[in-house]
Amino acid sequence: MDNKKERIIHAAIDVFCEKGIEKTKVSDIVKKAGIAQGTFYIYFSSKLSVMPSIAQVMVDKMITEINKKVNKTDSFLDQLKSVIEAVFSITKDYREIHAMVYAGLATAEFLQEWETLYSPYYAWMSEFLSHAKDAGILRNTIDPDQTAVLLIGLIETVAEQTFLYSHGDRDMADIKKKEVLEFALHGLGVII
Repeated sequence: MDNKKERIIHAAIDVFCEKGIEKTKVSDIVKKAGIAQGTFYIYFSSKLSVMPSIAQVMVDKMITEINKKVNKTDSFLDQLKSVIEAVFSITKDYREIHAMVYAGLATAEFLQEWETLYSPYYAWMSEFLSHAKDAGILRNTIDPDQTAVLLIGLIETVAEQTFLYSHGDRDMADIKKKEVLEFALHGLGVII
């Protein structure tokens, strides 16, 4: 990614978190990024048009964290636990950015870009599920592509409920991670 574009994105994250989306002006973002206002418009048409790029940064962080935490030699169960742990961890650590991205994408015309942004994440999960299905660990009626979308949605929604809406305590987060795992294992028809 272009260094100036990256500086704009990270400055936008900081300013949006500090001032909120509505009160932020493009001039605030460029000041924080240390660039000319015209440079901003080379990359983005408005302050809201930065949202998909911020969302992309968060998706990249999620995939990086999952790849760090998931040991491919572990059992399917342990790998799934690691995925859940990674999603909860990123959601907790970046809760303000997650909330801001969802608000920004919802107020802008960028929701259709969400599927494109998430495609590497969905592809990772689909491959993970396909390997488990081929190994006879999951029920044979699983559609890995569709189930990947559902499973990511389940894990992320519970993590968001835990940290975005209620700022959940550690015990509640652990309970919810356990419940998500059990629900997913049941739905996947895991044979262990």
